[in-house]
Amino acid sequence: MLRWIVIFLVIAIIAAVFGFGGIAEGAADIAKIIFYIFIVLLVLSLLSRLFRR
Repeated sequence: MLRWIVIFLVIAIIAAVFGFGGIAEGAADIAKIIFYIFIVLLVLSLLSRLFRR
């Protein structure tokens, strides 16, 4: 999942450098959403490990 975040961030940076603002904004938004999903899943995973013991 982190790989997808990095891919979309690189796409956003490259699009911003070449002046494609809409594409850069869209890619950055997708990267943010995936990052928040990753954080939620990480917290759920840590909590489940904590309650198993």
